[in-house]
Amino acid sequence: MLEVNFDGLVGPSHNYAGLSLGNIASATHAGSVSAPREAALQGLAKMRQMMALGLPQGLLLPHDRPNAAWLRRMGFTGSDLEVCRAAWAADPALFRNSFSASAMWTANAATVSPRPDSADGLTHLSVANLASMPHRSIEAPQTQRQLSALFANVPCVRVHAPLPAPFGDEGAANHMRLATSHGAEGLEIFVHGAGPVGGFPARQHRLAAEALVRRHNLPSRNALLARQSDEAIAAGAFHNDVVAVANETVLFTHEQAFADRDALYAAIRQRLPEAQIIEVPAARVSLADAIRSYLFNSQLVTLPEGGMLLLLPGEAREVPSVVAWLEDLIASNGPIRSTQFMTLRESMRNGGGPACLRLRVALEESELAALDQRFLLTEGKADALADLITRHWPEHIAPEDIGNPDLWQQCWTARAALLNLLGFGKEELR
Repeated sequence: MLEVNFDGLVGPSHNYAGLSLGNIASATHAGSVSAPREAALQGLAKMRQMMALGLPQGLLLPHDRPNAAWLRRMGFTGSDLEVCRAAWAADPALFRNSFSASAMWTANAATVSPRPDSADGLTHLSVANLASMPHRSIEAPQTQRQLSALFANVPCVRVHAPLPAPFGDEGAANHMRLATSHGAEGLEIFVHGAGPVGGFPARQHRLAAEALVRRHNLPSRNALLARQSDEAIAAGAFHNDVVAVANETVLFTHEQAFADRDALYAAIRQRLPEAQIIEVPAARVSLADAIRSYLFNSQLVTLPEGGMLLLLPGEAREVPSVVAWLEDLIASNGPIRSTQFMTLRESMRNGGGPACLRLRVALEESELAALDQRFLLTEGKADALADLITRHWPEHIAPEDIGNPDLWQQCWTARAALLNLLGFGKEELR
């Protein structure tokens, strides 16, 4: 089986409204001027880099923003433009939720259990409800439409509706999988929080994790539940993928990521003896440095020629403790053989690194061929996307611009141009 990464293309409404409680980067940069065009091109460059490494690459599309349909559910009436004008005049804070580009972080789109793990032999995707944050809770309907279209002709894939609120489920950002290969039976780790910590919410509920295990038909040998540590949440690790990432046999994690790491490590080794746990000690890299650098919110991938590569955000090079630890990691000749750095400054300033921007799905070659090819990236399509982004995406968005009808129209026009380029009807993914 192959692992395919589906990255979220950054939408034209990318801005710094600071809507995400517990996300320190988002709060720190709230009110700054964003650069949507640059953000989208940076994300596209990361997708190109994955293809250059010989890995299949897909994309998911930005959602319709401002979301007039959601504002209608809040009681506003009229045309899309009239609805947005009325919402902005009545409640700018509410309107900002409808304008968020947060669907770019497709690690929160769904939780994926590949078919080698499930008792029914199906690959299961459960769309995340993202119930803990208003601006994210509106994403599920459009996400489900995209995933349903993507896998419509793949008979062994099931796309499930979101779990009911209030049981918060934030998708693959709180889910890891270990296996001897992408196509082998694996061990899935569902990470949850234990309630508000230091004023920050625990976004992934234990009940949601338990429901996903049942829904995905995972035998007990293929599923583990683990609790994120209070220290990690309080430090700003709003998702598990800020302090841990897994790929095939490797769990790469901070020492303080989990509430009972010894029990978790023992359970992993019992069920998957081949597992290799690479733990970064707090004495070498503090939680603060790990979160500031997004060391663990990196893409850990298996290269076609063998060995693993860690794709990090450029910010990781700015933290001396992280640089020193990475040098020792590569010198150790372990499973992680090399590192690369990508410029993702615009996403990072809102709290999303390389791992946040992608959803991983393990598929057979025949399943890859059966996907809706409009969602798969090629070099030619990437060139066309870069040209379209340069022509249509706003260059900058300041906080006061969010209430400008000309900007709303620009965002709608940009997305319409994108749908047309990729061959989607105007209403197909709305």
